[in-house]
Amino acid sequence: MSDGRWGGAERWRSAGRALGRVIVVWAVSTLTMLALAGLLPDFELQSADGDSFTRTALTAAAAAGAFGLLGALVWPAIVRALLLVPALVLGVLVFFLNGSMLLVALWLIPDGRGTANPETAVVVAAVMSAVASATSTGLAVRDDDAYRRRLYRLTGRTRPRAVEDVPGEVPGTVFLQLDGVGHRVLREAVADGLMPTVASWIAAGHRLTPWRTDWSSQTGASQLGILHGSNEDVPAFRWYEKDTGRLMVSNRPASAVELQRRAVARTGDGGLLTVDGASRGNLFSGGADQLALVLSMAARRGPRNRSRAGYFAYFSDPANAVRTAGSLLAECGREVFQSTRARLRRETPRVSRGGTYPFVRAFATVVERDVVVSAVMGDMLAGRTAVYADLVAYDEVAHHSGPHGRDTDQVLRRLDRSIALIATVAEHAPRPYRIVLLSDHGQSPGETFEGAYGLTLKDLVRAGCGLPVPRRVRRTRSGSEARDAARDALRLALHRPLDESGAAGGARETAKELSARPSEPVVLASGNLGLVSFPDVPHRMTREEIDLRHPALLRTLAHHPGVGFVLVASAEHGSVVLARDGAEVPVADLDDAGPLAAFGPGAARAVRRTDGFPHVADIMVNSMYDPATGTVHAFEEQIGSHGGLGGEQSRPFLLSPPELSPPVGAGEELVGAEQVHRVLRRWLRECSGPQVPLAAPPTAEEDAALHRPVDRPVAQDEKR
Repeated sequence: MSDGRWGGAERWRSAGRALGRVIVVWAVSTLTMLALAGLLPDFELQSADGDSFTRTALTAAAAAGAFGLLGALVWPAIVRALLLVPALVLGVLVFFLNGSMLLVALWLIPDGRGTANPETAVVVAAVMSAVASATSTGLAVRDDDAYRRRLYRLTGRTRPRAVEDVPGEVPGTVFLQLDGVGHRVLREAVADGLMPTVASWIAAGHRLTPWRTDWSSQTGASQLGILHGSNEDVPAFRWYEKDTGRLMVSNRPASAVELQRRAVARTGDGGLLTVDGASRGNLFSGGADQLALVLSMAARRGPRNRSRAGYFAYFSDPANAVRTAGSLLAECGREVFQSTRARLRRETPRVSRGGTYPFVRAFATVVERDVVVSAVMGDMLAGRTAVYADLVAYDEVAHHSGPHGRDTDQVLRRLDRSIALIATVAEHAPRPYRIVLLSDHGQSPGETFEGAYGLTLKDLVRAGCGLPVPRRVRRTRSGSEARDAARDALRLALHRPLDESGAAGGARETAKELSARPSEPVVLASGNLGLVSFPDVPHRMTREEIDLRHPALLRTLAHHPGVGFVLVASAEHGSVVLARDGAEVPVADLDDAGPLAAFGPGAARAVRRTDGFPHVADIMVNSMYDPATGTVHAFEEQIGSHGGLGGEQSRPFLLSPPELSPPVGAGEELVGAEQVHRVLRRWLRECSGPQVPLAAPPTAEEDAALHRPVDRPVAQDEKR
């Protein structure tokens, strides 16, 4: 009986404290509204004839209360109705929607005492939301239970899962992927004091382990391997498939869901997160049931697509929405300032950063970060067993600003603050958590291929094929040499004299037949990795076939100073690597010396593995790499790039707490995303026991949608 009375008294005290906090927030909001009415000429809380201070204060209290109630009751419904609106658009609309709610709140005041023009209403609503949120958080910090409830509300949750569903003593695991942050970048950021949270973890005994990517050093290949255990047949970020006629692009929803389907079919299980897992901000689901901003789920329609629900969970709190929208606009301004500064100082290398890029950067560094971090916080408060989240901010900025410098330093500082926030929330979770940091690749700096040589890889390929190219390309040294070589080679092939057996005559007829049939190669770029395919030939072309059709092409590519090496099939040698100075090495004989020496240990293995993929391109082109400067030449408009071999892009990191077993044994190296997957699987078993894969085959309708052919022309290249 005494326990019941004590429990009832405690509930009453808790309810009283909650009521007290509501009253304080209401009072602070009322005072804020009074202050704004005094400062802003277009915001009135009085009748035309004037009112006493008491009457004005009551009007402000009524308006603040109505605005608060609308924010709690109406705002979530508005956000849910706008779930299909692109997140970037929603971020911009937040201010106007919030201002509209304030106008409605003023309209509800009797006698028309509250008025404001629309522009002023936007400002007042933003300030009111920010003040109410700060006051509520400040009051909750002193009360652990209140703070925990506040966190639940911020993450879109009303209560934790049932206690029996959360094994309180069994640790959960959070994997935070810092997209594009290489091993060297992390070490330097820690040494320079940019990431104090990470520095404290390393000082406390966390293991910092570098690992080596596959040839395709990009998120699509790495994350597919990490989450699903297989990245077989992913030769690049984008590639053309002759058998299906598809242009596969890793960050397209249709391509992502197909890649995930293939990986699940190969491995036979759903992925790393099939047991009570959550996937946040990733390209692939990892088999998780809880999803937010997962690209492979974005291609689905109907009630089974829960990925966009992450937006609702975050933006349903108007304070979150206003804060993130304000940060988005500030980030756009920051990008405009930084790009203008770089242009005025004539910094090199430099790429265009105009158009919509400031908004794209702001989405990656603000909106996606805030939504993903909030979702991870909610997962921990709900006691999820395994969470994998991708924070893409650094990768996006480094592409356009370079992987080293003030722009990316600011991003690293903000990432560290996000990590610290997640670690703090873990202290309030119903179970202990082990937080693992990792990256999917690094980034290598360098001037673009076009900036260095005046033409794109596509221009060079077309010139080497003898196809028309723009006049500006013909004026460059590379373009002129390629066109002359193609012209001379074709002339030689068509006018080769007959030998005594007449064999050359047959060769001449074959050359005529091939040259009479115009060929438009598909040239695609994935960072400093280029892919050339000939769609009208159904199989992977051999070196001999390419030489018959375009006698100068392979020589033009292999001998270009901006190209490190070329991989092509060969009827005589299986496949060969071609490089400058006439180097030709069969893939079977490749080692880390010879033409691949500059690219470091493991290059031969990576090339040999990719050569066996069914959808490897007819010609694979890796740009040059200068070990002295660490630079590559991206075939895209990026001065920080990844996708091929060369430098920091191939050296990501894994940072694990000391409670987990070492990733690899002493003296061993962690190689490939698939091996990283096996390490993470082992750690999940160490934390939570055996992970039982849960098969989740697609429905018949989904399977048909996944295999629907592409009904549009093949794009030659796209921006990443």
